[in-house]
Amino acid sequence: MFRFENIQNKKILKSDLIKNAHAFFTTRDLFLLSKEEKQPQAVEENRKVICDYFNIPLENLITPEQTHSCNIDIAQKGKSYPNTDGLILTDPNLAIFLNFADCTPLIFYDEKQNIGAVSHAGWRGTEQKIGVLTIEKLVNDFNSKLEDIKILIGPAICKNCYNVQDDVFKKLKNTVKDFATLYEIKNNQIFVDLKNINKQQFIEIGIPSENIDVCNFCTCCDNDLFFSYRNENKTAKRHNAVLKLL
Repeated sequence: MFRFENIQNKKILKSDLIKNAHAFFTTRDLFLLSKEEKQPQAVEENRKVICDYFNIPLENLITPEQTHSCNIDIAQKGKSYPNTDGLILTDPNLAIFLNFADCTPLIFYDEKQNIGAVSHAGWRGTEQKIGVLTIEKLVNDFNSKLEDIKILIGPAICKNCYNVQDDVFKKLKNTVKDFATLYEIKNNQIFVDLKNINKQQFIEIGIPSENIDVCNFCTCCDNDLFFSYRNENKTAKRHNAVLKLL
């Protein structure tokens, strides 16, 4: 179950599913990336809020350069991450965040191994199964077991708001065996459910459904809380998925 909390009076969204790590989604109150020229000071201040909360230096807060790829890397201090849409976190001295404004944020955590990851799943990432690839990397490289991995699917554009063309629909449909409830046709337009397509991908590889918490908030419907690329004329601001190990 998701609930709102505050960091220095700035609203964040957390889930009860992950208890032994810092795992949450920021809101418009606490955006950690903006490409608008007038925003660098606000971004810097918000990143400092996060670092103060975690008691880490700013250089230990890591984010990649996202490109809608399916590339996944390991977070390390002082390293850059071009063309990367998933980061795995093994070091409790670091924190990671990725950036979103309609795409689906995915946070993974394995309490037994005390490792986690954050991935960015827009339709391209979902079509390339970046979430599944992240899980496979946790299993193959870090000895995680499917039954131990907890997954948060954060605020993203909902099925009622996300209409796609036929080519995208076909690509997404091919990513799961059971697609029946994951789309709807209204007024000759196709609408798809990105959040639950990702959930279905996870279930079909063996993640227990009770290990997945899907956020009900939509970035378009709840645009007062989150940024929406579609609803805000290609906004340059991003809310975030944040992870730090204890």
